[in-house]
Amino acid sequence: MAFEDAQDHRIARISSAIRVIPDFPKPGIMFQDITTLLLDPTAFKDTIDLFVERYKGKNISVVAGKMLLLCIQGIEARGFIFGPPIALAIGAKFVPMRKPNKLPGAVISQEYSLEYGTDKIEMHVGAVEAGERALVIDDLIATGGTLCAAINLLERVEVDVVECACVIELPELKGRDRLGDKPLFVLVSGA
Repeated sequence: MAFEDAQDHRIARISSAIRVIPDFPKPGIMFQDITTLLLDPTAFKDTIDLFVERYKGKNISVVAGKMLLLCIQGIEARGFIFGPPIALAIGAKFVPMRKPNKLPGAVISQEYSLEYGTDKIEMHVGAVEAGERALVIDDLIATGGTLCAAINLLERVEVDVVECACVIELPELKGRDRLGDKPLFVLVSGA
């Protein structure tokens, strides 16, 4: 389910700013391209503002995007785009979560399943502390694998994952179901 207030004019602007590219990166995929959202300063600001309005004053200390909240975390490249400005606006730290061998120094990792094989995400050792409250943010939820890995990684170090947030959800892939009891906030449903 997308953002509850469908009457908010910002949602229509955000949705129309996301380009859909058929058959990319392979046949049958309808790629949700957020680069066009980033080219529209008003729609990009609306996106950040809607997340900030939801999380300001919620005692979140990390934002993780393919990174976290409480420390705002952003997952891999696109989660990094949304996580840092949200973290700054709500007074949280941003914690990047990356694919293997992208972060210097000591890391902890979490493996997760893909359709064909496995992958990992990593974060720096000591980036978060037990008891912190985190928001995990990404641009899109499809099958939910990377969000689940981010949640598992944070919970292993005793961080309380308050919620996950994504700009786009592909509801037909049922990624939300994999999150269990973790709330998911989404702005728009994808094609």
